[in-house]
Amino acid sequence: MRRGHLRVLLGAAPGVGKTYEMLEEGRRLAAEGRDVVIAIVETHGRAATAAQAEGLETLPRRAVEHRGVALDEMDLDAVLDRRPALALVDELAHTNAPGSRHDKRWLDVDALLSAGIDVITTLNVQHIASLNGVVEKITGVVQRETVPDAVVRAADQIEVVDLAPQSLRDRLSAGSVYPAERIDAALSNYFRLGNLTALRELALLWLADEVDSALQRYRVEQGIEGSWQARERVVVALTGGPEGETLLRRGARIAARSAGGELLAVHVSTQDGLRASTPGALDAQRALVEQLGGSYHQVVGDDVATALVDFARSVNASQLVIGVSRRGRLGAALTGPGIGATVIRASGDIDVHIVNHARAGGRFALPRLTGPALSAKRRILGFVTALVGGPLISLLLLSTGSDDSITTDVLAYQLLVVIVALIGGIWPAVFAAVLSGVTLDFLFIAPLYTVTISDPVHAIALVLYVIIAMLVSIVVDQAARRARAARRASAEAELLATVAGSVLRGESAVPALISRAREAFGLAGVRLITADGQVIATDGEPVRDDRSTTVPVGADRAMLELHGRDLDASERRLLDVVVAQLAAALERTDLAETAAEAGALAETDQVRTALLSAVSHDLRRPLASAVAALGGLRAAGDQLSDSDRRELIETADESLATLSLLVTDLLDVSRVQAGVLAVSLAPVDAADVVIAALDELGLGPDEVELALDPDLPALRADGVLLQRVLVNVLANADRYSPAGTRVRIATSRLSGTAEIRVIDHGPGIAAERRDDMFAPFQRLGDTDNTAGLGLGLALSRGFAEGMGGTLTPEDTPGGGLTMVIALPVEGGDAAGADQSAVSVASAIRRRTP
Repeated sequence: MRRGHLRVLLGAAPGVGKTYEMLEEGRRLAAEGRDVVIAIVETHGRAATAAQAEGLETLPRRAVEHRGVALDEMDLDAVLDRRPALALVDELAHTNAPGSRHDKRWLDVDALLSAGIDVITTLNVQHIASLNGVVEKITGVVQRETVPDAVVRAADQIEVVDLAPQSLRDRLSAGSVYPAERIDAALSNYFRLGNLTALRELALLWLADEVDSALQRYRVEQGIEGSWQARERVVVALTGGPEGETLLRRGARIAARSAGGELLAVHVSTQDGLRASTPGALDAQRALVEQLGGSYHQVVGDDVATALVDFARSVNASQLVIGVSRRGRLGAALTGPGIGATVIRASGDIDVHIVNHARAGGRFALPRLTGPALSAKRRILGFVTALVGGPLISLLLLSTGSDDSITTDVLAYQLLVVIVALIGGIWPAVFAAVLSGVTLDFLFIAPLYTVTISDPVHAIALVLYVIIAMLVSIVVDQAARRARAARRASAEAELLATVAGSVLRGESAVPALISRAREAFGLAGVRLITADGQVIATDGEPVRDDRSTTVPVGADRAMLELHGRDLDASERRLLDVVVAQLAAALERTDLAETAAEAGALAETDQVRTALLSAVSHDLRRPLASAVAALGGLRAAGDQLSDSDRRELIETADESLATLSLLVTDLLDVSRVQAGVLAVSLAPVDAADVVIAALDELGLGPDEVELALDPDLPALRADGVLLQRVLVNVLANADRYSPAGTRVRIATSRLSGTAEIRVIDHGPGIAAERRDDMFAPFQRLGDTDNTAGLGLGLALSRGFAEGMGGTLTPEDTPGGGLTMVIALPVEGGDAAGADQSAVSVASAIRRRTP
């Protein structure tokens, strides 16, 4: 019997339109003559979804009673008896009621497929088993209903029903997804904009991986060996050497250049196990691969280059990153071009990146001006050329020469002498001249096979041989010295450019200069210390005081200690440049610290000026009102009526209460500025703080609706400061809420953070003005006698940030403002208990006009 086809409609979150899309497709297929039935559909009270189900045959559900509750489940037997061509089955991850034939609905779907019935079903990405943990980290919600990945991947067709996160939130706010009483909670928890964006990306990436797997299967089935580079897949070859970290970071940057890029690291082990590698380095590099978001692989092969290219083709790689060989030039000349050249030849259409690294020829160092102009390698090569070239030329001339070809013989040996002089310099050239002269006399000048100089002309010829060799070698030696001087000048220019650039880069200038100086002068260690012995920067081996050279920096501002070897005069000149730049960098650091201190003082002056303005203006009104009321009572005496006396007393009481509140806020700000307002973090019950704040404001059930999570863990906060934050926020919400509406306080947990949301349905605040509401001494146009100094929200945000949390405004669905207080839960990533008021002060200073 033919197995049915499975089509899965995958969504990032509830409400994106999966069920609607399934029903719409069912209606289309039914209109084309297909036998379509609705096995089960959950409309969740959505009118548009229910309307789509009209006109389609709907099979009756099976009623199940569990613990006194009536449950409706899909009637699998009814669907099998009906045997439609296509069944519409909603919510693939659903858990069936106890007593059903199968525990999970996806098992029911498998039974329908086995019976030859095609199925269209819906699924949210959070219900895919392999993504369950990732979704929990994103949303803080544990999904208990999951579907194995193999079940979903076995589907004949998978489609993503996509909807932009903000569009989904708008649909939710409009009441198209959940009923009105669930909207606020949904928007503030699972349906946060960041959550929806992450879930959407997760769904698209999971489908992209599935498409990639399908592409791989197709290539295998069709015998296609070439790479189809549908997306960037970067393979980094690891040898187990120290250069692996450099290669991995370069590969990660290449992969990050395109959306959906993938990083794979591979280490090739030979079958005999003799390939050198460092297990510790490989373990560290494997951890780095995972940190960079890639995957680590290990393959075995006799030929490393072939195994590497085969792996890259097997994963459909588009880029291959390998390191420059650590062998020297002589090693490369003796052992061949190496793995890199073989990989390039065999890679085909895979791009190969050969990355330089610190182990490929050593670090930057200044060429030496002392010593022989030509290297020992070149001198040895000159002697080898003379020893090998002489016999070869002799054999050639003996086999082709004649008695009349002595001139050609002489010129041939002369050419050998010039070549040796060009290669090895003066001593190999003199050796070649003497050797060729003796050979000429022994083989080509009568009497043959004897070394005698019977004619003075022959002696002169030998001297000329030596003179010519010396002249050519002198020219070669001078050219080599000039080339070395040019390289030295270029290296010095590079060093000076690096020094200047390090100073311009600012904060990292001093460590960069220290590191560059050690490398350039070939020192074992360099250290910069202050006059009192405090280490500012160090590089290389620990500096030994008994073997170090000390150079003052910046008029004894610091001391530069050099360890390893003595510097010559030319290097001392460059060292003076480095020292001067170090002094400039230290001076720049001092100036930056001074500027920061001056900026803090300027900010403090701004707050102090605003405080003085508030004292002179805002305190005057309630103080004047209280004085006037008390003066009226004193002057009138018994002549006042009871109502007038009561009114004056109420005025004085209100003004003094306002004055007390203003003075309290001013004292809080002054303590914060002085850094003496300590933040004491401890476990705090959010419900207790909410109730205390309501009691302080005198708000009851008629003004406030509570929706507190009973399972919310303790917050890590300062209970006194948190209560001040809640009082300020609640007072504003109550003040601006329209008559007949209640302020709503809701608590919830999102991963390691707890949120207290204060929701009002007042006029709200435009997005462009929300920063102004947190500025000290700003009241957004409110000037009544009870409005205060405008410090409430500034202090509230400062207190929240001082406790390691945040205070942010959001729009309330349907109009209004929602203030969200987010704080870490106890045991989460909370700040230390010794957190001081410095962060609170900086939060207020940043917002001072």
